[in-house]
Amino acid sequence: MIKMSEVREINVSVITEAVKELCISANLYLPKDLESCIANARETEQSRVGRGVFDDLLDNISAAKQEKIAICQDCGMAVIFLEIGQDVHFVGGDLESAINCGVAMGYTEGFLRCSVVSDPIERVNTGNNTPAIIHTKIVSGDKVKITVAPKGFGSENMSSLKMFTPSATTDDIVNFVVGTVAKAGSNPCPPIVVGVGIGGDFEQCAYLAKKALCRSISVRNEKKLYRDLEDKMLEKINLLGIGPQGFGGTVTALAVNIEQAPTHIAGLPVSVNIGCHVTRHAEREI
Repeated sequence: MIKMSEVREINVSVITEAVKELCISANLYLPKDLESCIANARETEQSRVGRGVFDDLLDNISAAKQEKIAICQDCGMAVIFLEIGQDVHFVGGDLESAINCGVAMGYTEGFLRCSVVSDPIERVNTGNNTPAIIHTKIVSGDKVKITVAPKGFGSENMSSLKMFTPSATTDDIVNFVVGTVAKAGSNPCPPIVVGVGIGGDFEQCAYLAKKALCRSISVRNEKKLYRDLEDKMLEKINLLGIGPQGFGGTVTALAVNIEQAPTHIAGLPVSVNIGCHVTRHAEREI
């Protein structure tokens, strides 16, 4: 048993403040590797119009930093990933309320667009971008890792999931992912980042695809089978010719990130979650 002296207490007010700051930071500043990839893609893009679009995107990223304003007018729905050490005990209130308080403060004080409605049919805006989508995972240790990933719906609406049978080949999976991007066209504001989830069940598969978008685009899947699939999907996507913002070109996607999980003997779920060129996420460990 864990002795009480070994339990680390964290006041939920610390979580609130961290979520607030991460909501603002994620909406103002792109991850450095993504920004660098966009700059490099500008040099490799073969279309003159496409290079001009890249210039505009880079100017926008720079302006957001200098003016401290959101990179994109769709500041997204706040998706929060929490890795909670099992030796942590939260005090001072309940965790979910603390997270939503941080989101509300971040979006209102940060002058970020609030886009969440309280009911999917009645469509009344909550006015502070809450509630957030919260995913929690219990891990060893006494730390809490928070990742905030604002997700705009121009790209989110292009998501897709297919319950393949185990007889499906890797080519079937590649064609499904590439076909999803082809159908999306310019809607997700390319150049895009493509998150792919393979395995698990219906809901875990979708979770994996979303989580894949939070992985650094400079980090490839640790398993060769999936690294090769990432490369193959990226190559085929960029042959579609959709190009930056859909104006045609050789760079439609910046990266494909795959996350996989064990699954049932009778199934092979595959999910695609597309991130726009501002695939935003920021993290902090407490």
